[in-house]
Amino acid sequence: MKIGALARKTGTTAETIRYYERTGLLEEPPRTAGNYRDYGPTELARLRFIRRARDLGFTMAEVRQLLSLSDDPSQSCEAVDSIASIHLREVDRKLGDLRKLRTELRHMVDDCQHGAVGECRIIEVLSG
Repeated sequence: MKIGALARKTGTTAETIRYYERTGLLEEPPRTAGNYRDYGPTELARLRFIRRARDLGFTMAEVRQLLSLSDDPSQSCEAVDSIASIHLREVDRKLGDLRKLRTELRHMVDDCQHGAVGECRIIEVLSG
């Protein structure tokens, strides 16, 4: 399949696919006689893996590690678990930060008197 079809099937763009090829996450596929990239089921599965990992918030470095591990099914799953556990801790930290942010924003909105901007509590807090 051509790059456009692969992009549609995976919900990504042709440019993103080319980027993944340049960075080594995807191998460049063989070319057709017309010099078009010719993607098959292997590239489709790998790109879906990358997309899912990115959707879950894994960094490009983590995706690279996970792909490397998945390329050798005989390896222990401990390394995969370690990468996922570290990522989970980072997600938990970000959730804590977002809860604090939500609380602060809630206080700012609740304190709003709907008067003139010069007396706006939100502007005052943002101004420091």
